[in-house]
Amino acid sequence: MSNWLKAGILLYLSLLFFGSFIAIGVVWTGELDESLPFIDDIKVFLYYFFAGSIGGSLRHLYMFCSHYMEDDLNDHRKWIMYIFYPIFATGTAIVAVTLIQSGILLIEFVDFDDTPYAQISLAFFVGFGFNRFVNKLNAVSKDIFKTNQQQSHNAETKEKQPESQ
Repeated sequence: MSNWLKAGILLYLSLLFFGSFIAIGVVWTGELDESLPFIDDIKVFLYYFFAGSIGGSLRHLYMFCSHYMEDDLNDHRKWIMYIFYPIFATGTAIVAVTLIQSGILLIEFVDFDDTPYAQISLAFFVGFGFNRFVNKLNAVSKDIFKTNQQQSHNAETKEKQPESQ
């Protein structure tokens, strides 16, 4: 990987990380509420979005620096992950919190006045562990959306197995 590409990825991840903190601060203070009145309607989702961005960019900053220190940035196919994973993490964080608040994924949040601290924290963790969360989500979706053929095959397999005592 060329030095300019390494510097570009490091700059991108750093701007994403620090810029997300600044963006949360701007949303939190309400500076945009007067000029953009719709912000108040989506404020909570912006918190989740930027918390996911902080988590995703932090993890990939760490991974990038670790691979750089080990001189392991030679595979040009891997640089794509440093660009796109933090972006995927932002949307996935919003979806994760929405799935939990809808009751589909069973986690209960404690409300603090007007600030969703637990949801924002979860959005950060989903951003940080984006690929792990997507793997779990894939497993859950396979269980939820089994076809009749898969269900009958699983039932036949269970019938053939001897019961353990």
